[in-house]
Amino acid sequence: MAAEEDEELQQLRSKATELFIREEWNASIEAYSHFITLCTQTLSHSLPNQKLRRSLCIALCNRAEARSKLKDFHCALQDCDHALELDATHSKTLLCKGKILLCLNRYASALECFRTATLDGNAESVSGYLERCKSLELLSKTGCLDLSDWVSNGFRGKLPELAEHIGAVEIRRSEISGRGLFATKNIDAGSLILVTKAIAMERSIIMGGVQDLSEDAQLAMWKNFIDKVFEFVGKCPRTRGLVNRLSSGENEEELEVPDVGLFRPENVEKDGEVEVDVDMVKLVGILDVNSLTEDAVSANVLRRGNDCYGVGLWLLPSLINHSCCPNARRLHVGDYLVVHASKDLKVGEEVTFAYFDPLCGLSKRKEMSVNWCIHCKCKRCRFEGEVFSKQEIREIEIGLERGMDVGGVVFKLEEQMKRLKVRGKEKGYLRASFWEAYSQVYRTERAMKRWGRKIPTAEAVVDSITDVVGGDHRLLKFLMEEFKKNSGVVERDKVFKMAKQVFGKVVKKQAMKTLLQLCIAD
Repeated sequence: MAAEEDEELQQLRSKATELFIREEWNASIEAYSHFITLCTQTLSHSLPNQKLRRSLCIALCNRAEARSKLKDFHCALQDCDHALELDATHSKTLLCKGKILLCLNRYASALECFRTATLDGNAESVSGYLERCKSLELLSKTGCLDLSDWVSNGFRGKLPELAEHIGAVEIRRSEISGRGLFATKNIDAGSLILVTKAIAMERSIIMGGVQDLSEDAQLAMWKNFIDKVFEFVGKCPRTRGLVNRLSSGENEEELEVPDVGLFRPENVEKDGEVEVDVDMVKLVGILDVNSLTEDAVSANVLRRGNDCYGVGLWLLPSLINHSCCPNARRLHVGDYLVVHASKDLKVGEEVTFAYFDPLCGLSKRKEMSVNWCIHCKCKRCRFEGEVFSKQEIREIEIGLERGMDVGGVVFKLEEQMKRLKVRGKEKGYLRASFWEAYSQVYRTERAMKRWGRKIPTAEAVVDSITDVVGGDHRLLKFLMEEFKKNSGVVERDKVFKMAKQVFGKVVKKQAMKTLLQLCIAD
């Protein structure tokens, strides 16, 4: 190698290293790329040069780290692999690759990198990563999540580290719409179904509720969110392939039914990748159909304060269809979404969310379904469609809208259910639709004095509603109020049972008390 070439390479390497140290990632990537190109050309036209090979290995490793800082994990891994072709035991590259794989939730592969790195005498610097990998891999396999310490500390401090987890579910054709998630075994209420990180999220600070966000602020937020997703899928062929499999709201029945295994982070098969340009128009359609917000009726957000509103894209949860008798809820923990059963699921049963309020009447739900472009055909909607066509029930609904005494509304409804021989879950359907009236009666001393002996107990009504809509934070708050009025073992156990349905089995009992105070109590 000529002296001039050697000097040019030295200058390029120094410049790239300086930019790297200053954390000017884009500029350092450009400089390292120039160095790597010249270095590779020199090696291909000269005698073997171990010093130059080492320099090339280090440059590839540093470019990988710079690319990972910009979340270009796909190209970063390619750099690591090229570096390891030059030196399979290069500990810095092994450590860099392990950290990238950890960011991609590929715990087993990351663990292998860290273990190999320890063979070169780096056990002390790698030990922390080894323990993290082992812990996260266990969480990923078992789905045994415990947020007790973080919750007990009032959501203060660093967010707990969560692991991707896919429980006992599969993707199948759905009678509700297109494709859906189905239980492959019986799942108890509160048990985790999915834990997954957002492809991208956008958040906005709000002083009141979401309704206080101006139209311009909402549009800016939506644009930023689209740009984030566009940038990420542009960098990652695998993610692009998975996003491409989501519905854009058209030709639902023609979409293929992918194996749920494709969504596991460790699955890196080529058929999960799509080497095509990102179609912005299609991407916007996909996001419009599949993005989820933190303020949804089926969601709880675990964080201090309620001054933030977020929207994000989570892959598998976007396949969960709507039902007015939902059996699942979700928790938002940072960028992670934790989906759990809000009531017992039987094997083969479809996992469903409530896209809109299940504790309101049929006419209101129909209005909201239009906004969602949904034509709900669940058992509850079909039953209520028949019942609300009857004049007597319709009059009760109209009476409530016109300010009729809520005690009288509840009494008339119960009497009509007796006359029409409404039984079992069907009672729960109607009681859920009129829950606002029931709750007002039970919360008002005057109403209870007049109607208390003529209507069912609050416990019986809550039980029947929970049986059809699963755990709901408003029902949980009501139970807590009742518990304070008349505390006892039965009432306390009911509160904790409902709490597991609403929040899932993510904390121990003592921490659940704190969680209830933070998220439910006034």
